[in-house]
Amino acid sequence: MYAIVNASGFNGKGEKFEQQTILIKEGKLERVDSSKEVPEGYEVIDATGKVVTPGLIDVHTHIGVFEQGIGREGHDFNETSSATTAQIRALDGINPFDQGFEDARQGGVTTVQILPGSANVIGGEMAIVKTAGTVVDEMIVQAPSGLKAATGENPKRVHGGKGNLPTTRMGVAALLRQKLIEAQNYLEKKEDKERNLELEQIAKVLEGKMPLRVHAHRAEDIATVLRVKNEFNIDVTIEHGTEGHLITDFIAKHDVSIAVGPTMTSRSKVELVNRGWHTLPAYAEANIPFAITTDHPVVTIEHLITSAIMSVKHGLDESIAMKALTLNAAKHLGIDDRVGSLEEGKDADIVIWSGDPFDLRNSVERTMIDGHWVFG
Repeated sequence: MYAIVNASGFNGKGEKFEQQTILIKEGKLERVDSSKEVPEGYEVIDATGKVVTPGLIDVHTHIGVFEQGIGREGHDFNETSSATTAQIRALDGINPFDQGFEDARQGGVTTVQILPGSANVIGGEMAIVKTAGTVVDEMIVQAPSGLKAATGENPKRVHGGKGNLPTTRMGVAALLRQKLIEAQNYLEKKEDKERNLELEQIAKVLEGKMPLRVHAHRAEDIATVLRVKNEFNIDVTIEHGTEGHLITDFIAKHDVSIAVGPTMTSRSKVELVNRGWHTLPAYAEANIPFAITTDHPVVTIEHLITSAIMSVKHGLDESIAMKALTLNAAKHLGIDDRVGSLEEGKDADIVIWSGDPFDLRNSVERTMIDGHWVFG
């Protein structure tokens, strides 16, 4: 049991707080208020002069399935044997000993969503995990947390380059629709058929049990995703959305959350020609909910806060930037009942910074996950 006293910082809800006492018991936030009273038995941590925030959340990563420093053997994030592989699960490829998890803890990132890659039109199931642990089954927050799909250049290049469907954006959209229809048919007649793991996974999207999370950088790809969303009446999130600033009025009509990024990267392909920090303020102005992502290891996960700093430098309000790493990120993942803000009853995921986290000269001093100090 811990008591963080004289705590000031960001509560995750877009608000700053000052001189609060935070009580942690059995892995949960027991009390967050201005009372100075600390019950017996609590270890006291004085946060005077520090800044306290909720644990940061990266909603779109390949941590543990795209390992660093290993090479091809650690690249377990794209099953490229077929253009649709809904039957695979990121959970089965996550290595909890990947250096990226330690980097996450040192960077104040306590929760991540781990996705298959974007080589396929449908890539497989994803999982949300805490960033501390040695067995992934014990790190899970939610699994499955969505079904990965991808539009644009990646599936065209990987499969079209072999002369297979899809070779065009039209082919990508057609194959996505085809698989959704096959899953609809499977649901209607599944009692008369043998089990089909691929269609079972896609059926979960049609039944509203999990969202379809779709890699879409370019404006026309985002429009295609929203078209499919409406056609099949499914829950969708946009992953990347780096050209969404070109069509914010259109996106705003569709009740969709966007994982924006990786913005702190090069314009390495045609989809990234228009990427820039201006995208985030444009979403904020249009009241489109968004989170910020590194797409680790495209941008390594310790730079999640750096990405927020850069967004503030280019016009995003500081409170909105922090929400994009905390409560809005939790809402994007559908786990805001557990994480994302410093509120009683939520998981005790807390970061203590040496100073203002939006000043790159400051750093994480301590990271807590589920009531346990995991760094510092």
